[in-house]
Order: sequence, then C-alpha cells, then structure tokens
Amino acid sequence: MPIVGLGLLIPVALVVFWFLSGIRIVNEYEQGVVLRLGRFAGIRSAGLKWIIPFIDRMIIIDMRVSAEQVPPQDVITRDNVSVKVNAVIYFRVMQADRAFLQVTDFLFATSQFAQTTLRSVLGQVELDDLLSQRDKINRQLQEIIDRHTEPWGVKVTAVEVKQVDLPEEMRRAMARQAEAERERRSKIISAEGEFQAAEKLSAAADVIARSPGALQLRYMQTLVEISTEKTSTIIFPMPIDLVQTLTDITKR
Repeated sequence: MPIVGLGLLIPVALVVFWFLSGIRIVNEYEQGVVLRLGRFAGIRSAGLKWIIPFIDRMIIIDMRVSAEQVPPQDVITRDNVSVKVNAVIYFRVMQADRAFLQVTDFLFATSQFAQTTLRSVLGQVELDDLLSQRDKINRQLQEIIDRHTEPWGVKVTAVEVKQVDLPEEMRRAMARQAEAERERRSKIISAEGEFQAAEKLSAAADVIARSPGALQLRYMQTLVEISTEKTSTIIFPMPIDLVQTLTDITKR
C-alpha cells in the first residue's frame, strides 16, 4: 500500500504543479497577449488568469500613458539657423495585440520615429515661428507621429517641445533686437506724450486768443505761485501785449 500510495502521489503532485504553473496575474493597468504554439490566441484582461503550461505563452503589455524623452536633435530651420531641440512624447497602447505583433519594440520604434519627425518638421519652419508658435508645432508633431503609430495600436496623446538651444551669436543678436525694440517703444511713447502736450497747449492758446482776460488771470496765478517759493530773487513775467503797447508808445 505505501508503494501504491506513493505511486499515486507523484502523478497528483505533477498535475498540481502543472496546473499551478499556468496561473498568471494581470494587473488592472495591463493586458496579456496569449500565444498558443506561436499563434495569437487572444487577450487576457485584469485578474487571475490561467494558460496552458508549456503550450501557451503570455506577454504582459502596460496600457498606461508613457512619457518618452526625445534626445536633443540638431535641426537647421527654414531660415538656415542651427538649433538643438529636445522634446517629450506622451503615448499609450490602445491595442495590446498590435503593439506586440506589428512591431518588434513599440517603445523604441515610437521614440525613433519621434526623433526623425522632430527634425523633419522643425526643418520646415522659421526660427521666429519655432519660438512663438510652439503650440501649433506641438499639434503638428502629435498628428504626424500618431498617424504613423496607429497601425501599431499606439495612440500618441501629446508632443511637447521642451527646450530650444540657440547659438551664442544668435542669442546676442536677439538680445540686441529686443533692446532696440524697447528703445523704439520708449521713443514712441515719449513722442506721443509731446504730441498730446502740444495739442493741449494749442487748445489753451486758442482759448486765450478768444478771451484776452484769460491771459491776465493766468498772469496773476503765476505771480501767486512765484510768491510761495522761498527764493531771494523773484522774476515778474511781463505779458506780451503790455510789451507791445510800450513799444508802440516809444515809436511815437
């Protein structure tokens, strides 16, 4: 009996081991691609799953959004300026079977395609557009990369150009340009102020010309203002019409 019992225990143990070896756990953010004797046999979602040991093989695919750093790329813009640009690409797997069966390594392939697309697209824009229209360029990059990764079951959600490194001489030229622009705006503001002041003085002269008494009132106000100053010398302004009257009398 002991020998017979031992003979039954070994096969049972082997069956149990065989069964347990087929148990797999798929996390909530993952999907499992099952190959049966090398052929696609379906997708396994999250939970406790069982595959046929030694016949089935399960490959786990992460379905979360991934952020991949695009290394700095040397780019020559449309106006022949050499810059170094890096970016970040955000993407996620939408179809796990395609991501495994249609491309060897979807992470590497997506990163490489992002690099070539970055150089191609930025080479068609001018430097000013690259610096001022970042959102538009990001959308263009996202659409192009997403269109090419769609057959792999990969959805590109966003592409962000992080940093644009300019040559030292270009940075100095842009600094001089910015300073000249600020000086131009300052001169325009000053000129507008002078123009407005001249308009007000012209309007005041018209009022005085229509009302000669206004000049006398202004003269008296000026005297009051001068009297409040703590100075040893006081200069009394003389109206022009009074000087003209004295001149006429002298000529007679």
